[in-house]
Parts: sequence; structure tokens; C-alpha cells
Amino acid sequence: MVADMPSAVLPTFADVEAAASRLAGQAVVTPLIESTLLNDRLGSRLLVKAEVLQRTGSFKFRGAFNRISLIPEAERARGVVAFSSGNHAQGVAAAARLLGMPATIVMPSDAPAIKVRNTRDWGAEVVLYDRWKEDREAIGARISHETGATLVRPYDDPYIMAGQGTIGLELADQANAAHARLDAVLAPCSGGGMIGGIALAIAARSPGTGVYAVEPAGFDDTARSLAAGQRLSNAPGASSFCDALLAPMPGELTFAVNSALLAGGFAVTDSQVAEAMAVARDHFKLVVEPGGAVALAAVLAGKIPSGGKTIAVVCSGGNVDPDLYAQALASAGRR
Repeated sequence: MVADMPSAVLPTFADVEAAASRLAGQAVVTPLIESTLLNDRLGSRLLVKAEVLQRTGSFKFRGAFNRISLIPEAERARGVVAFSSGNHAQGVAAAARLLGMPATIVMPSDAPAIKVRNTRDWGAEVVLYDRWKEDREAIGARISHETGATLVRPYDDPYIMAGQGTIGLELADQANAAHARLDAVLAPCSGGGMIGGIALAIAARSPGTGVYAVEPAGFDDTARSLAAGQRLSNAPGASSFCDALLAPMPGELTFAVNSALLAGGFAVTDSQVAEAMAVARDHFKLVVEPGGAVALAAVLAGKIPSGGKTIAVVCSGGNVDPDLYAQALASAGRR
């Protein structure tokens, strides 16, 4: 039974293909876009996968719908519970609503207001907690135990990873249709579910393409773990405005996949992210939240040599409070 799935099960490319079938007609096939002027500036071809245009404004709907759709009918009335800083919350709330199931979401009290509001608007009950003093996993586990609701984890679940992997499946097909041979794919990374799913798809559809995780400076646990060959946690006290990418360490399942498939990882500063948010607006007319812009930031900051290459980046979410967005643009010298 899916609800009692062993934790050792790792997703495969076949799982990504199956997820694509389940998501057909539910998730948006987001566009892969480029800017001639930005390509001229970079001296390379940059392709942007615009997941900000996905249902709920981020990639998280893909994994949430894939996972929740597999809950047996007999268990659906008890609903689902999830913990999230915001994008997974909205994805789970939307998927549960579409499947006619109640949802309870555990969110930090300092989550962006737009993410809390949208989660409630999708019909979920929101339980707020103090991220510095309370354990969200313990709260979620308690609610699951008391209500019988299925716990939908944000990344360390093979069906979540497979759903996120449909981004890579679409990206590879769209690049091929655009006659683009991908040298590298970069995507934001927190717990590692999206980048792991993408890596599964790219390895199958575009072998030879390097896949890289991008994280905020101070939260580069995946990059450091890849280099060390074991899971490492972030040091306490770091801060970043990339609220969607603050996981304390890589997931168990996600790291098992990522350590085998990723070419490496990069870290970017908040100022580099703010510049990427401005570039996304100026060149692609996309509103991208801080965590969603880190992969673009890595390319713009020269973290990966791009001259003459074709590089794809995932802009993974666009759920940003207006005031923070304005501050980011101002700090990048834009208004």
C-alpha cells in the first residue's frame, strides 16, 4: 500500500513516466523560453523552464498530485497532512481539493503571507508553528496519528520525486524540439526532491547532460554532501531570503539518487539572487520568488562556465510577497 511504502524504495525513470501520465490534464506543461538579448550578453544559449506558471505558482503541484492520487480510495476520507514553508503547502492543498480530500498543512509562522493565504484559499486548514522552537515533522506526525491522515512529505518520498521529475521530462523534450543540445541543467535545491527527479529524467532523455543543484549560500548542504560523499547538515545561524530553500540537510532518499546522478552543486548569495529576479522580470517577464531564482542566479554569476554552451535553468516558483519583491528589485538597482 502506498501509504505504508518502505522508506528504502527509490524512484526510477519509469516512475517519472508514470507520473507524467497521472499529471496529464492536471499539471501545466510549462514553457521553455529564451531571450536573444540575454543570450547575446552571456555568449551562450540560456533556456528557462518557467515553473512559476505552474498550477499554484510553483513546481510543487506536480509531486503533490502524483503522490496524493495514489492514496487508496478507502483512506481518502481521512485526508492528508503536510509540513511546508509554503510551496509544497499550496501544491498539497490544491491536489487534495482536486481529489476531494481534506488537507491540514503545518506552516512556519514567518512564512510569506501570500503562501499562507493561498494555502487557505485552496481549502486547507493551516496550523502555524515556530520554526526556531518547534519541530514541524513531529507536529505533522502527531496530526497524522490522531486523524489517520496520510502524511505527504515535501521531498523524501519516491512519488513526490517522480512527480517533480516530470519537469525534466518536459524540459528534455522541449529542448529537443528547439534543436538545443543541453550541456547542463541547473535547478533550485532544498531537500533535493526536484533536482533528483529532474536528474532521473535527464539521465534517460539527455545522457551526457550535467545536472547541478543550486542552493543559497549558508544552506549549501547538498553541494557539500555531494563533495563529502555523505549527508551533511547546515551550520546554525545562517540566513537567506530564499525561504523555500532552507532545509537543514538532504533527504535520505533524495541524497541516494542525487549522489549517483548529479554533476555537482553551487551556492549563490542573496544579492546574486536579487539580480536574477530582476533579470527574470526584464528579459522573460516572469515574477520569480527568491528560492525560485537561484539556478538563474548561478548562471548569471558565472558559477558554471557558459560560453558557447546551451544551459537550461528551472525557475521553480513565483510566490513572493509584493514588498519583498520590490525590495529585491531595488537592491538590484531596478524599480
